[in-house]
Amino acid sequence: MNSTNDVSPQTIIIKDTTGNPAPLGLLGFGMTTILLNIHNAGIYELDSMIMGMGIFMGGIAQIFAGLQEWKKNNTFGATAFTAYGSFWLSLVAIWLIPKTSFGVEYKSSETAVAWYLLLWGIFTLFMFIGTLKLNRLLQVVFFTLTVLFFLLALSDFTGNKSLHIIAGYEGIICGGAAFYGCVAQVINEVHGRKVFPL
Repeated sequence: MNSTNDVSPQTIIIKDTTGNPAPLGLLGFGMTTILLNIHNAGIYELDSMIMGMGIFMGGIAQIFAGLQEWKKNNTFGATAFTAYGSFWLSLVAIWLIPKTSFGVEYKSSETAVAWYLLLWGIFTLFMFIGTLKLNRLLQVVFFTLTVLFFLLALSDFTGNKSLHIIAGYEGIICGGAAFYGCVAQVINEVHGRKVFPL
């Protein structure tokens, strides 16, 4: 007769077969950042196209990617995508709340928005430090994003419109790097080899 003490413990290994959520997050961030910064560069006005992208691609798609990164035990990816997805939603809220009947008196001043952008810049700087252990592409994305936030904050603090335009062109580079990261990861995975370097 066997006692329960004779049963040897077994280890169960669960294999993760889910797809990589990072390309979706990079696409949501990259496309929205490019479109907003074309506006910041003075090429077209702020409009519903940018706000729609901010809510759905920059916001919801990135948060969705962040939640999937959390399931994959990727703290950096979960924090980055969820935080920047929330950034986009909050930015659209900053633009739209003053347009409502209840939010007119809560319109943010340029100084308030400058502090908002500065704090995001500081957070992004720390995230950039985290990328020093990751691939070169993420280092480029987070470095250029840090510079972008600081330029936009400085522009709002000083009222210097030239800085805003410079930030726009720099932001297009930042968004383009993230867009490239999405494409590279998807194509490399589909082909099973490094077609586009990261």
